[in-house]
Amino acid sequence: MDIPRPSIARQRRIRRILYLVIGLVAIASVTLGLSRLKPAAPSVDAGTLWFGTVQRGPMMINVRGLGTLVPEEILWVPSVTDGRVVRRLVLPGTPVEANMVIMDLSNPELEQAALDAEFQLKASQAEYNSLKAQLDSQLLDQRATAATVQSDYRQAKLTADKDEQLAKLGLGAELNVKLSEAKAEALATRTQIEKERVSVSEASAKAQLAAQEAKIEQLRALDELKKSQLEALHVRAGVDGVLQELEVEVGQRVAAGTLLAKVVQPTRLKAQIKIPETQAKDVQIGQLASIDTRNGIIPGHVSRVDPSVQNGTRTVDVRLNGALPKGAVPDLSVEGTVEIENLTDVVYVGRPAFGQPSSTIGIFRVDPDGKGASRVQVKLGRASVTSVEILEGLKPGDKVILSDMSAWDAFNRLKLD
Repeated sequence: MDIPRPSIARQRRIRRILYLVIGLVAIASVTLGLSRLKPAAPSVDAGTLWFGTVQRGPMMINVRGLGTLVPEEILWVPSVTDGRVVRRLVLPGTPVEANMVIMDLSNPELEQAALDAEFQLKASQAEYNSLKAQLDSQLLDQRATAATVQSDYRQAKLTADKDEQLAKLGLGAELNVKLSEAKAEALATRTQIEKERVSVSEASAKAQLAAQEAKIEQLRALDELKKSQLEALHVRAGVDGVLQELEVEVGQRVAAGTLLAKVVQPTRLKAQIKIPETQAKDVQIGQLASIDTRNGIIPGHVSRVDPSVQNGTRTVDVRLNGALPKGAVPDLSVEGTVEIENLTDVVYVGRPAFGQPSSTIGIFRVDPDGKGASRVQVKLGRASVTSVEILEGLKPGDKVILSDMSAWDAFNRLKLD
């Protein structure tokens, strides 16, 4: 006969509960351990990365910008007078000389005005000649009258002297002497008056001729102006160079001052490059520069820095010191580099794809065996186009990854394949 044993059943329940608790604790411990495990380092193909080695030595600080070649001197040819374009004799890109006619204008009103000015000048000159002849005739009459009075005076003077001598000898009357002297005095006075009249006539003639000459000069200036305006209808290049642009079409009506053409000297070019405003603050006039035309590099120096900012850049003019390579023409796209400062002894590395000067960034440093890389915090200093100064975090000889590693921001370790 079986006898029930309650204690054994109770022990079994306790044992089951204990096993259940131990299992739950084990599962929780494993879960907690797994959650604290760091993710495995991802593998990256080393052939797709850009590496650089930290070095110590001289470092050139420079800035770079894109731009174009532009003429040092540009001559805009304006219209001197109103007119209509009747023909264009030269097309853009053609070499021109200073006196070469590049287009013809037409202005019938100006042509008529030029003819009127010429006829007015000729009429004024004829009027001057007529006036001069008239005044010369009047002056001759005045001089003839003065000469006649002078002659009468001398005769009267001689008669008075004769009558005086006869009176002294008792051969003449005293009354005759007085009459002769009175006549001589009157003629003397008249002689003086005629001389003054001649002087006045001469001065009057000079004044009238001078006024007429002034009128002639005024009309001559007007005639020359109209002729020069008429000649300006044949538009000339103005300087030796190349005709770069024609701003008007045949048949177009233009006003005085309208820009007709653009002439440049292709052998005298400079570079205009756009430098980011954050880098242009260190650019100074006189700094050395080099211009890459894709067909040669030309040395130069900074000649002007535009004080204004446009679209986040400042324009820097570089005057070229070397000869232009073949194919260098205005508006050719170029790349310019300006040397800012030469540092003699610094720790530097190639400029990474991210990070700004004077900032702290994370860079992957390659392990000595080359099989992995770890992220380190690096403090950057001054930066150039292709290199950046290292202030803290790396030492000469360290090999780092310079590629954009933003895709691995969540990892501090990489495996290099």
